[in-house]
Amino acid sequence: MAEQATTNTRAPRGAAPGRRDNRRDQAPAEPKQFEELVINIDRVARVVKGGRRFRFKALVVVGDRKNKVGVGVSKGADVQTAIAKATDVAKKNMITVPIANDTIPHDVEVKFSGAQVLLMPAAPGTGTIAGGVVRSIIGVTGIRNLLSKSLGSTNKVNIAYATIEALKSLVPKDEWLNAPAKKTAKKAVKEEETK
Repeated sequence: MAEQATTNTRAPRGAAPGRRDNRRDQAPAEPKQFEELVINIDRVARVVKGGRRFRFKALVVVGDRKNKVGVGVSKGADVQTAIAKATDVAKKNMITVPIANDTIPHDVEVKFSGAQVLLMPAAPGTGTIAGGVVRSIIGVTGIRNLLSKSLGSTNKVNIAYATIEALKSLVPKDEWLNAPAKKTAKKAVKEEETK
């Protein structure tokens, strides 16, 4: 009886029996360069002769927590495929965000389709005051202090694209502080008339 207890042929705890390479114990080869965040997954249907064909639409945001961010939307036969395709789309459409003192350099309001997004810089210690989709996108950038308001449509895809357009339209502080004053058409005409 004591001999049976010592000659245990079971695999060690945590290892799957009959498997030579234990994949669980292997550490990932390299840390991920970008943080991926799934914002929304929808089940969409296409009506065909026999009924409905269901697919999944994923909205994914990708960022490096410094100054790069991208949004992707894609469909797939299952959720995993949709997320993978949307992540690839997001990585292909990355933008660089100008950041000044952990916030944005100036306020900006952008309308994309029916969604309207207002982003405003905030004082240090404020944090990110944003709702849902905007918070998710700002969360994967290096922006720590921000005020925002989502106006108009509540469509998550349009709000995501409006937020990206707003971040894309930001001008870095060094470009607008020392920028030479541009003459408008009206001022140029008045100057010519006075001569």
